[in-house]
Amino acid sequence: MYAVMKTGGKQYRVQPGDMLRVEKLPAEAGDTVEFDQVLMLGGDGPQVGTPLVAGAAVQAEIVEQVKADKVITFVRRRRKHSSKRRRGHRQALTLIRITGITADGATLAETAQTTPAEQAAPAATAPEAQKTED
Repeated sequence: MYAVMKTGGKQYRVQPGDMLRVEKLPAEAGDTVEFDQVLMLGGDGPQVGTPLVAGAAVQAEIVEQVKADKVITFVRRRRKHSSKRRRGHRQALTLIRITGITADGATLAETAQTTPAEQAAPAATAPEAQKTED
């Protein structure tokens, strides 16, 4: 199950468990947020909104507030104008983890919570083939 949501003027295709860097949200690390601007729900039968899917929402947890890499702008005027300008900018971003997708109040998809023991369990191996003598 996936959803296409809109935040910060951009659209993102998300699934439970995804990590995203979106435009800065006014919240602290550890808070949960809900995005109600869902443009499409996908899965067995895609549901396309006109323009939004009614009753659909995406839940996320804020991991941390970060800054993007520095973008340097350099302006130089040519000919007889010997002027130069160099400026840098670091965009403020929020790192979020998608925890669930709901439609009409029903949870469609949620992150699977596994215990460390389940993650560390080795996969079952195939039985050894018996040797036959010719």
